[in-house]
Parts: sequence; structure tokens; C-alpha cells
Amino acid sequence: MSTVSTKPYLLRALHEWCADQGFTPYIAVRVDANTVVPRQFVRDGQIVLNIGAEAVHNLHMGNDLITFQARFGGVSQGISIPVENVAAIYARENGQGMAFEVTESVQGGMPATEEAAQAQTEPPPDEPPTRPHLTRIK
Repeated sequence: MSTVSTKPYLLRALHEWCADQGFTPYIAVRVDANTVVPRQFVRDGQIVLNIGAEAVHNLHMGNDLITFQARFGGVSQGISIPVENVAAIYARENGQGMAFEVTESVQGGMPATEEAAQAQTEPPPDEPPTRPHLTRIK
């Protein structure tokens, strides 16, 4: 009988601890072909995500996969992260949490699609993105 990793249980426990203390839980994730995240926010093969209740919807922290919906640039996106790719979970307010060893997979660092590969290699545009604005009508 094989033993199940303690990592998903520790992630859930620290997430609950953050929520109970009123802290904002963040996770640091190593991005590879099995990780579904917005590639434009990936830096040096990693991304840090806020997984607090106010930032995500339908959070499911399973033994193998963490899934949720989050908004990036005003657009809702489905996020899927293998538990083995989580490098750390910590509270934003005080940095308390836990780091984990993340081993390189056979496919490590490879984008899931050609489109993602292109987005990852394209330099950012020179002009900042325009933000939507509201006009008050009296």
C-alpha cells in the first residue's frame, strides 16, 4: 500500500489557518505544461496567486489538483494547479507559512500550447494597457 503525500493536507490546513486568522493566503507555484494559469503573469517559471476567499471562486483543494476561478485583468479564468507544483503557501500579512520542495518534472517549464509558448516569448507591449473607466451621468 502506497502512502499518500502529506502536502495536500498541509496546504488545506495552512489555507484554513490563514482564513481563521483573517490573513490572505498566497501560493507560489512552479509553472509547467500541467499548470493552467494566465501565462502573461508567469515570471522565471513561477507565479504567485492569492487564494483568499475574496479573490477566488469555487476553490477546490484536492489531493492531486487545486482548481478555482479568478479574475485577471477583469476577465474570469479557470485555474488548475497540480499540488506537486506548489512551492509555498503563506500569509501575505506576515509571511508565515510553509515552503515545499518542488522537483522538476519531465515536461518541466514547457507551455501547454503553442499559443501559450508565443505569449510567453513575446515582449510586453510598449504602451500600458488601457483601463476601463466610468463616466458619471447626472
